[in-house]
Amino acid sequence: MRRNSFILWMLLALAAAGTALAQTTVWVASTGTKLKADTRATSATVADLALGTELQVRETRDAWYRVAGPGGVEGWIYRGKVTETPPAAAPAGGSGLFGGVTGRSTIQAASADTSRSIRGLSPETTEYADGAGTPRENREALDRVLALVVAEDELEAFLQEGRIGEYAR
Repeated sequence: MRRNSFILWMLLALAAAGTALAQTTVWVASTGTKLKADTRATSATVADLALGTELQVRETRDAWYRVAGPGGVEGWIYRGKVTETPPAAAPAGGSGLFGGVTGRSTIQAASADTSRSIRGLSPETTEYADGAGTPRENREALDRVLALVVAEDELEAFLQEGRIGEYAR
């Protein structure tokens, strides 16, 4: 009888530890993140989540987490849209250059804003490019890339058509 009680207590302790370990906290790392009804990017949106929203992971399935968010709302989120550490507050002037795409960019918009793109390379960068022998066409190509503006719906369509990220299956 005493041995059975010990085993029962051990099982309860392991179950409690397993529950504690299963509840992982993650944070939304991308702007425009949506909580989905199931593990398909095309499923119904349960909620729009702000950058930095704290979520409790309830289950993992393939590249998706079933999570609980603010107010107890539950749904599925693509793992590429969250981070295991709280994201740093964005500095004044904008979010990461590619933050909406990668969710982990540390390049800030102030480093490559639109006005700089229109002006082209800075004098220091031009001097470096001259010294390194960077071809003029490469500099112009970089200027064109930096001047691109992609709307959120265009980005979603691109990811969906290319079966990239949460649309990969």
